[in-house]
Amino acid sequence: MEAEGRVPGPPLPPPSPGSGGGAGARADAPAGAPGAARGPPLAAAEVLSLDDEEDDLEVFSKDTSLAEVNLFSPSMPISPSSMINQYKIEDEPELRDLFITVDDPESHITTIETFITYRVVTKTSRGEFDTSEYEVRRRYQDFLWLKSKLEEAHPTLIIPELSSHKKQGPSLLSRMGQTVRAVASSVRGGVKNRPEMFTEMNNYMETFSQKINVLDKIAHRIYKEEREYFNEMKEYGPIHTLWSASEEDIADSLKGVASCIDKCCKATEKRMAGLSENLLPILHEYVLYSEILMGVLKRRDQIQGELDSKVDALANKKTEKDLFSEEIGKLEDKVECANNALKADWDRWKQNMQCDMRSTFTNVAENNLRYYEECLATWESFLASQTVDLHAEADSEDRP
Repeated sequence: MEAEGRVPGPPLPPPSPGSGGGAGARADAPAGAPGAARGPPLAAAEVLSLDDEEDDLEVFSKDTSLAEVNLFSPSMPISPSSMINQYKIEDEPELRDLFITVDDPESHITTIETFITYRVVTKTSRGEFDTSEYEVRRRYQDFLWLKSKLEEAHPTLIIPELSSHKKQGPSLLSRMGQTVRAVASSVRGGVKNRPEMFTEMNNYMETFSQKINVLDKIAHRIYKEEREYFNEMKEYGPIHTLWSASEEDIADSLKGVASCIDKCCKATEKRMAGLSENLLPILHEYVLYSEILMGVLKRRDQIQGELDSKVDALANKKTEKDLFSEEIGKLEDKVECANNALKADWDRWKQNMQCDMRSTFTNVAENNLRYYEECLATWESFLASQTVDLHAEADSEDRP
């Protein structure tokens, strides 16, 4: 992953019983940019869609199979190259000395629970590692633990591992709570000494969150409608083929229609695969990122608020000024470090986000063009053949 410098992460906890973990490994896990890291916890959180009260996010029904572990819906295809099956974490292109792959989800069934583990393979040339390659298996709760530790150590870095955001969006009570907090914040004036830059970041993320959620919903609706169209189209070809058996005069034409429908059906299936592998994962990932960024900004404000409260306390205190001044000095350093870390990560995240969005929608547009051109060419070729046949029949009738 990309980060401002390299932030070493603590080693993962020992494998839980039944997790099938191998030898423990220590791997650096700095905060990163969206284009570089997409971890499996995103998939698991969405598959479960548990209530907020659920603590064990890794428990699955015993009827759940790996084939059903889908980020979006059970009806969406899972490709070997999809985000659900493989996630890669890399450093900056010019510093490719750490490569982590998280893949191969494996179901474990015990008398108490059923859970999923993931294979984590680390390859590196860094000298602080004992060997150049490690392989372990980790449960979902291990990724939760890692994320909490990273956020604790680096509160204003963007940790792109997972989010509790549910596919259906926040509940009514949750939205009401957010509105109440927003109103209360505006009445209080927000953070007293928040720099304008971070106010602009907050405003940007509120707008971004609204728009990316709308895009995510529209994309899922498009995929659903495309799937329904595909399912209906699959029935039309055989119907025309059966029809041709009872209509001798137009049998060839009906078979030609059935062939065209079959070709268009395959093209539609290919376009659906493109949507499920390229568009939907990217949009949904940025839905999760919007929540992550809002959390990062909130933690920055908390650090700023701690400093502001100490400054206010110092102004009202006539004694212990030296002690307060020392604490304020430390908090000022903490705020400066937090601000610098967030600014660097923000710029990198925003640049990667814009690149991802541009690339994603450009690919979708190009795929749509190819799809419609392929279907148009199929039908034009068929109609041209029918026109030739009609002319041939007319010529034969005109001959004495």
